[in-house]
Amino acid sequence: MMGTVLTVDNINVYYGAIHAIKGISLDVNRGEIVTLIGANGAGKSTTLHTISGLLRSKTGNIEFLESSISHVPAHKIVAMGISHVPEGRRIFQGLTVEENLQMGAFVTKKDRIAHNLEYVYEQFPRLKERTSQIAGTLSGGEQQMLAMGRALMSDPELLMLDEPSMGLAPILVDQIFDIIVNLNKAGTTILLVEQNAQMALSVADRAYVIETGRITLSGTGEELAKSEAVKKAYLGG
Repeated sequence: MMGTVLTVDNINVYYGAIHAIKGISLDVNRGEIVTLIGANGAGKSTTLHTISGLLRSKTGNIEFLESSISHVPAHKIVAMGISHVPEGRRIFQGLTVEENLQMGAFVTKKDRIAHNLEYVYEQFPRLKERTSQIAGTLSGGEQQMLAMGRALMSDPELLMLDEPSMGLAPILVDQIFDIIVNLNKAGTTILLVEQNAQMALSVADRAYVIETGRITLSGTGEELAKSEAVKKAYLGG
């Protein structure tokens, strides 16, 4: 079942005159958890936004399941099988938990929606207990679960998570990472951007370090967790 799901080849992204992404190339294989680590402002989120079609690269190519998506509109990229959980969760605060999940199914075949909802509730029992609760009244951890559950409603081949542990208490961070591992074991390929490098490397098959818009290191999660440069810069060692 291996095979490359995503290939990013030499992308360059600008915000006006600012050259934010400088020739980044990376790939994600089916069944992997791949993580991007780096300091704030290094270009991690920009990379995800470019993959999901919210930003455009001036050069290079992005291939998903062997089709170029470099010029495909963002909503069509979701329909092709990439779900992006943005930083800050961005749930619909005034809707219920179940309504939020239904919003995630806008590209899903009608006969899959009930099945997907059941799957999300299996993965996130906490959400099942709160189906009719207004999403804005959930805790931060529950809102993160809801954002992830909503992304899963579209049957993604690739789930991209942007800073899932941001702002969460340590015990919730552990829970969110357990869920990430379980989703991966259940067959979801994951591209993870995460400030908490230690946690990210502990679950990742492979990892890339981004510094000021460039990839400076790559290897297995284990290799990078042992790297002196990574320890010094990101692991407080």
